[in-house]
Amino acid sequence: MLVLSLLPSFGFADFIGVVRVIDADTVDVGDVRVRLHAIDAPELDQTCETAAGQPFACGMWATAQVEARFGGQTARCEALDTDRHGRTVAKCRVGEADMGAEIVSAGWAFAYRRYGMDYDLDEKVAYVAGRGLHGYRVQSPAAFREARGQGRLPPDPACRIKGNISGNGQIFHVPGQEFYDRTGINEARGERWFCSEAEALRAGWRPARR
Repeated sequence: MLVLSLLPSFGFADFIGVVRVIDADTVDVGDVRVRLHAIDAPELDQTCETAAGQPFACGMWATAQVEARFGGQTARCEALDTDRHGRTVAKCRVGEADMGAEIVSAGWAFAYRRYGMDYDLDEKVAYVAGRGLHGYRVQSPAAFREARGQGRLPPDPACRIKGNISGNGQIFHVPGQEFYDRTGINEARGERWFCSEAEALRAGWRPARR
């Protein structure tokens, strides 16, 4: 009993290690790759928009905030699950701070309610206060990943014109046109991304009518 009373108050941990930030919801704790439980942050290559419509590299920004707050510190983690990528899903603490709660409260990530309601209130408070990502136009990270997987997001943000091949031939779509968002690019079929309309025209694509 005396030994237990002398233990620190942070409680049980499955593993302990120094934090190395991968992105705003994924870290290495020692040699364990951890996906923080019940939060979802913008992907590293994800961009958001300011109120004025200017692009903002929100994925890199959120990662930098988490790195500044937790990078190089010791975390104590409780493993909860393993995700489909083989990462350990865990709740982690640095000192007395629940990493997930602090990241969501600061507006660096969102509550991932699909996997738990742990940080629902933290996100609502951050939203009302307009903290972090809540001050920008942000596509949900899950929707961004889905769109990227379907070839609907450009690998280079500067080259956003979609060169699509259909029964109507080689047609390019520019942002803002009616069918732009729903058009996916399959490069294995010869479809392409273009950086300008002039480039698309030179390559033999014609503009979409709407």
